[in-house]
Amino acid sequence: MLVFFLKLFLAHIVGDFVFQPYKWVKSKEKKKYKSPYLYWHILIHTIALLVALQFNFNYWLGILIIISSHYLIDLAKLYLTKKVNFRWLFLWDQLAHLFVILGVVRIYKVYEINFSAFYKPQILLLIIAILLVTAVSSIVMKIIISKWELDSNSNKKSLNDAGKYIGILERLFIFIFVITNNWQGIGFLLAAKSVFRFGDLSKSEDRKLTEYILIGTLLSFGLAIIIGISYNYVLKTLI
Repeated sequence: MLVFFLKLFLAHIVGDFVFQPYKWVKSKEKKKYKSPYLYWHILIHTIALLVALQFNFNYWLGILIIISSHYLIDLAKLYLTKKVNFRWLFLWDQLAHLFVILGVVRIYKVYEINFSAFYKPQILLLIIAILLVTAVSSIVMKIIISKWELDSNSNKKSLNDAGKYIGILERLFIFIFVITNNWQGIGFLLAAKSVFRFGDLSKSEDRKLTEYILIGTLLSFGLAIIIGISYNYVLKTLI
């Protein structure tokens, strides 16, 4: 079952990403179903599927389902491009293709999804830890740092919510370093962040900005380390 899924998924990656030039995408967005590149795209997918399945035509129904659904999903995406946020549209587009592939796999290979595995204490603990490192820590930090919140004008050159997402990513990295016992990775991450921030701190005449960044960094690192250590401790009691 897994091998069959990987073959179909490989064909999807090749057709949707490897052999789809940017000019094809722009042409499809502009001309919709009238774009010849939409049909070239479908042809590439068909060839990729045939090659991945070693031209085994016993899977003709699955190939037909994937190709026809891919055309309809892509067409729907093209007409929703200017109406839906493109990041969400990309996500839903890829999920739709993935569900179709899983459905085709289900036709040929019987498998069961055991949802009870998601309720194992180890899985629940991991989900809780990830939520603590990302969503909860962001809110906690915002509440704590709000005491020293800078003037909004001092951050006018920053991307929207960039600091929030940088913090989430850095805490995820630190959490992974801690639970995998790779503490040296935290030092590397701190050094890398210091290099990128050095220009801001050295050129800034605003001492408040320097202190604000240091407080945020230390708080972010500290929360991630504490959550990682706690996760390891609780996990040992579950094993």
